[in-house]
Amino acid sequence: MRIARFTTGEDPMYGIVQEKDGRDMVYGITGDPLYTEIRPTGKIHPLEDVRLLAPVIPRSKVVCVGRNYAAHAAELGNVVPDQALYFLKPNTAVVGPGDPIVLPAYSEEVSLEAELAVVIQRMAKDLEPEQVEDVILGYTCANDLTARDTQRGENQWFRAKAWDTSCPIGPWVETDLDPAALAISSSVDGETAQDGTTADMLRSVPELIAEISRVVTLLPGDVVLTGTPAGVRSVEAGSSIDVTIQGIGTLTNPVLRRTSL
Repeated sequence: MRIARFTTGEDPMYGIVQEKDGRDMVYGITGDPLYTEIRPTGKIHPLEDVRLLAPVIPRSKVVCVGRNYAAHAAELGNVVPDQALYFLKPNTAVVGPGDPIVLPAYSEEVSLEAELAVVIQRMAKDLEPEQVEDVILGYTCANDLTARDTQRGENQWFRAKAWDTSCPIGPWVETDLDPAALAISSSVDGETAQDGTTADMLRSVPELIAEISRVVTLLPGDVVLTGTPAGVRSVEAGSSIDVTIQGIGTLTNPVLRRTSL
């Protein structure tokens, strides 16, 4: 099931995206898939007639995993850490499909990073890997934009990772998906940058979520980014980035330049 968050010009609402007669349609639902029972509203919209929004706005946090693909660590001259490398993005970093990525004025080298994102549905603490599936709502595409020059110059990654619009997610949450071996790619203006598979993750989704839950309590709506494959590249203002994951779809965002702090 594909759960989307969208607007037709009024208040945001949720819907289920399904194909009907060769055309993608959005079936409106009431309630919040994270917190309440959902029911059909009876309203149906062609997908092209709605504006898709970030499928979830984390009320708490976005937890990110660094260097979870060996080839990506190597391409940046890094070694794979003995322990998983975690960092946070605030919910103000999250934007949705079609929303602009605004490059920060303090960076001249911003890189894309295509990632599989996990959306948490239930509060989770001290999980074992075999319990993880029960707390997941589903999966979506993410782009962990990184100010690479800033990252190289500082031990902490706040400026490099956390600026507004640095975490596009979407286009929807796919609830019926096995994350173990999905093709994942990115492109800039149609030119392929990354072309990998989640099978190359050093730590699987169940391992990551279980370990994170031993550090912090995961809350409904939290999003976990699971790392990026090799092929990251810088992006420039005026370009358009696609992140595509098998079984989910494509997340597209234009890139703009911020002219002042």
